[in-house]
Formats: sequence, structure tokens, C-alpha cells
Amino acid sequence: MINSVTPCRRLRTRIETQGEVWAYWQCGRREDVSRVRNVSTGGMLLEIEATTREGQTANLHFLVQEGAIQADAVVRRFTAGEDSLKFVAIEKECGRQFAEC
Repeated sequence: MINSVTPCRRLRTRIETQGEVWAYWQCGRREDVSRVRNVSTGGMLLEIEATTREGQTANLHFLVQEGAIQADAVVRRFTAGEDSLKFVAIEKECGRQFAEC
């Protein structure tokens, strides 16, 4: 799943995903499956077709080799075709799996 490190101003470095990593998400009445571009323990970047607003909450479900992970996030920034999401909660039993990714 992990390929290279992306330098940035974030408190937690996001790691570029390798291959096909997808997340099912629900944001308001919208739901879709989108490719995960990068991820950290603080958030992630999704490729997304639909327009979302900053501050909207999203529920994420993604399956990785380590197991299913569910999280709640808030949209921090939307730019053409990408949503930057900040995690606000990760289900307790998924926390260890997420850290192993």
C-alpha cells in the first residue's frame, strides 16, 4: 500500500498510496467510491468527482490488506477533482489496523 513520502507543512506526513487503494464514502446525501491518493494518521486525499463543501462531514469505509477501516472525517479543502479530508474519529477496533498501514 505504501510507496513514497510526500513532504508538506502538515503535522503528520502523508504517504502516497501504491496501486489501487479505494474508499467508500458518504457525505451528506452523496455516496461514492474514490481512489485514495495519500494518507496519514491525520487525514487523506481522495480523487473525487462530486463537489463537496469545506466543513462537511464524511463517513469513510475502506478495505486494506490489514482489514476494514472505518472513520469519520471533515472536508478541509476541495480542489478540482480532489478532497482533502481530516480524520475526526476512527472506530476503536480499527485504530490498530490503521496504524499498521
